[in-house]
Order: sequence, then structure tokens, then C-alpha cells
Amino acid sequence: MVFLRGGTFLMGSDHHYPEEGPAHHRQVRSFWIDTRPVTNGDFAAFVSETGYRSVAERPLDPALYPGASPAALVPGALVFTPPPRPVKTNDLRNWWSYVPGACWRHPEGLRSSTKGRENHPVVHIAHEDAVAFANWAGKALPTEAEWEFAARGGLDGAEFAWGAELVPKGMHMANTWQGSFPWLNLAADGHAGTSPVGSYPANGYGLHDMIGNVWEWTDDWYASRHEDDPVVSPCCAAPDRERRSYDPRQPHLRIPRKVVKGGSFLCSPDYCRRYRPAGRQPQMVDSAMSHLGFRCVRRLSP
Repeated sequence: MVFLRGGTFLMGSDHHYPEEGPAHHRQVRSFWIDTRPVTNGDFAAFVSETGYRSVAERPLDPALYPGASPAALVPGALVFTPPPRPVKTNDLRNWWSYVPGACWRHPEGLRSSTKGRENHPVVHIAHEDAVAFANWAGKALPTEAEWEFAARGGLDGAEFAWGAELVPKGMHMANTWQGSFPWLNLAADGHAGTSPVGSYPANGYGLHDMIGNVWEWTDDWYASRHEDDPVVSPCCAAPDRERRSYDPRQPHLRIPRKVVKGGSFLCSPDYCRRYRPAGRQPQMVDSAMSHLGFRCVRRLSP
């Protein structure tokens, strides 16, 4: 971990996706943060000591998925499966498949393993799994503000975690998608899937993979715009924030959503440009997916 002295920074952006606004000044207190995402090796050590079973390894609750076929309510996770040709990008089912048996141990399904990928970020991690690991490690998940403050690396207001250009002087600074999403990945950055943590230069705070590789959980409930600073907001607002995080496009699914940050190896200029510190999107807390991981923080005592 590295220690970051707190301060005020410009959070969000008014120049990209609407959920990133409004850009505003936010204050964070000093904290420690992991220098890289939690890896398969890290998570394996946690599971070995505690016997923990991840959300993707447990049977699904039919009450949470009304109308779902019983055959679909088996342990598994969403696996990225690139189509063989161009497809419409308005339907996620064109590249995401629910694969029975897929989990952090078996990222692509039961016939796969993490052998040789011990130093890759762990994936198929639901929010509950990340919290369980953090508690075991004596840490916590970052708030969205803490995460973004750290990702900026001291470059307040910069477009990327390293400056103004995505690929400065032709140098790839993060593991993202090059080519036509979701079917053609040219892997010009050296990796078509996840990459070993630390494969790309650290930001100004010495942090690796804050951008790209895997999306990272925060502990903030999602809202479609930035809200008041939770440090000074009344505590009674928390339950309301959870309720408001539900996806209004899927009213039958009463599953709350948290903010994830940083983008992943699937972020592409022609589809998702959220590989920036201000980038953010909602994720249902039960989600386990090929591009979803986390890192932890440790806060100073009050």
C-alpha cells in the first residue's frame, strides 16, 4: 500500500458521459491504498485460510430473478465471449454469456483455471466478495472519491491518469481494447484479456492499473449524477441512496447497484471511453463478470 495525504481535488467531468457530472471540488481525508488490484494469488490465500465461497459459486435465489428458468439458476458468472464478426453494440448479449461453473477459480468456465495467472487481477468478484476479502485483510473498499483522487495521481483535472493523451508518443499506458469492439481486438497494448498487475507504468502516486485491466468496486451507491459529499450528508440518506441505485430500466429487479471505476481491458474508443479517472458506471452488487475486480484501502483512525 501507499499513503496518500488527503486534500481537495476536481472530481468528475462535464465533457464525456452525463453520469460523470457535474465536475465539482471534493475533499478526501488521508488514507492508504493498495498499489495494484487484488490478484488471483491474493484471493486464493484468503479462500485457503477462511474457506470462503464466492457469490458466483453459490446457487441463485429464485426470488431475486422473477421469471428466470430454473435451469439458469445455477452457480456461474457472465463471461466475455467475443463474436466472430461485427454485431450491434446495443445488446450486451452479443458478447456476454452466462456460463455455469464460471467463477474466480474458473474464469472462462469449469475447464479453465487461474494456473499461470496468479499475478493477474482476480475477476468474477461480486461486491460481497470484495467486502469479505477487505474485512479479512483489515482493510475496506474505497469510496468513489477516494478511488478517483488516487487514480488522478496528483494530475488534478487531467483527462487520463497520466496526462492529456490516451497513448502518449505511441506508448500504451493501460490495458484497454484496440480495434473494433467487441469482435476484433488487435491487442496492440500486448494483452487481449487481463494482464499481470503492474504491466504498465504507475501513475504519479505509484499506483498501477487504476485505469484498464479490470473495473474496480467502490463502496458508494450509484446515482446517475454526482451527489452531495457523503461525509457531510445526513446519515439517514444512506437507505434512500441504496433504493435510488436500483436500475429504473429493470423495475422487476430490486438489486442495488454500486459504483465501479477505472474501465477494463474491454473499454474501447468506439464503444466505452470510461478508461479515465472520472469514468464511472453502475454495477449490481451480485454481479460476477470477466472484467470485474477490486483493490482495498485502509483509513486512518478518526
